[in-house]
Amino acid sequence: MLGFRKLYVVDYHSTLLKEIEKNVKAPNIELLKKSGTDFPGIDHRSVDYLFSFGTFVHLDGHLIQAYLGNMKRILKAGANVVIHYSDKTKVIAQINESFAENTPAKMRSMLLEAGYMVCEEDLTTLWHSSIIWFTL
Repeated sequence: MLGFRKLYVVDYHSTLLKEIEKNVKAPNIELLKKSGTDFPGIDHRSVDYLFSFGTFVHLDGHLIQAYLGNMKRILKAGANVVIHYSDKTKVIAQINESFAENTPAKMRSMLLEAGYMVCEEDLTTLWHSSIIWFTL
């Protein structure tokens, strides 16, 4: 799938993982249930690309910081990470009560504080959120 040697799908919800297992047949996919901000079953320094869409828009800063810390364990040096997050500078995010209080400035600050380097940001494509690409 997508040319990955191994693709980890990590989620808190067993229902989602079961649905993927039922509908996606690929020998290189490994489904992992997590219990919090952890990445169980993923070896240290084994991931060279991490992508998240639709999750970080709902996470408060302390949870994002915990994820950023836990990601460092699994990421290879130079790994690319792309995260979609809530952007409360946008009106649609402001009226969406399920979106976390986050902004591009806060996100950049959390990344830099955690020791990451921001590569690129997309602050315009989505009306309610933004996307950031960063690396170790």
